[in-house]
Amino acid sequence: MEEKKARKRVTFKLHAPEAQRVFVAGSFNNWNMESLPLKEDKKSGDDVWQRIIYLEPGEYTYRFIVDGSWCDDPNCPEWLGNEFGTCDSILRIQGDDKPAARKKTAK
Repeated sequence: MEEKKARKRVTFKLHAPEAQRVFVAGSFNNWNMESLPLKEDKKSGDDVWQRIIYLEPGEYTYRFIVDGSWCDDPNCPEWLGNEFGTCDSILRIQGDDKPAARKKTAK
């Protein structure tokens, strides 16, 4: 039986002051352009849109969609060229390599 890996919390953020709608799409959602909308953080006043999702450890590629146009993530340090002549951002999520905690037993 295959062991299920623990999902990790991932926050996508994009500074988009003029945007009306922002989404994130990638290999984690089959590049669906509308399934993961970001919400504008109006309280902060810094025009940041964000979305929290949970993903299993692994490597993913993604891009933002701002008002219908594909956009790069300016904060992502790793990129990979795609078949459209642009670049996708790379997201690497590390797994837990720590051994399971052991309970102390009385001697």
